[in-house]
Amino acid sequence: QVQLVESGGGLVQAGGSLRLSCVASGRTFSVYVMAWFRQAPGKEREFVAAARWSGGTTAYSDSAKGRFAISRDNAKNTVYLDMNSLKPEDTGIYYCAARLGPIYGSLPRNGYGYWGQGTQVTVSS
Repeated sequence: QVQLVESGGGLVQAGGSLRLSCVASGRTFSVYVMAWFRQAPGKEREFVAAARWSGGTTAYSDSAKGRFAISRDNAKNTVYLDMNSLKPEDTGIYYCAARLGPIYGSLPRNGYGYWGQGTQVTVSS
């Protein structure tokens, strides 16, 4: 089992920045990919970004590319999502997710088996 706990959400004005954190515990040695998803009110949950736990490869949604950055600190079992130039349409609950491996090739945008409880991000116009 892998447990995930997110933090860092809040209320920010458009154009501002936030850093989300996700601390993983449990069978972290089996984790191959960590990702961030979000769910806006009335919409389905969507992929935002992913990173290989061992480092190197990252992937972003079109809406996140150029504004968001995913990173990880293996010593702290933590993955981050730095969000810049935030827009009102970035509002939603942000979830951290983990997928066990091995995983080869492109980072997956679905099939994650472990999820955090979510952290609310609200961007005001």
